Amino acid sequence: MHTNSKELLHKLNNQLGVILAHAELLETKAQDAAQKARASQVVNAALQAMAVSRELRETVGER
Repeated sequence: MHTNSKELLHKLNNQLGVILAHAELLETKAQDAAQKARASQVVNAALQAMAVSRELRETVGER
């Protein structure tokens, strides 16, 4: 089964959205500064990965 790049990027974005949502929840429920900082790192990484996914989509010409 062949999956095109648009479908793959869509799947990737869906998974990153799940990661982002859970990281944001952990961030709000953090019990201390260290937990909040770790959750914030995951939030930022997910947002950066989503930005890279957007760049990839633009690079391959599938907006």
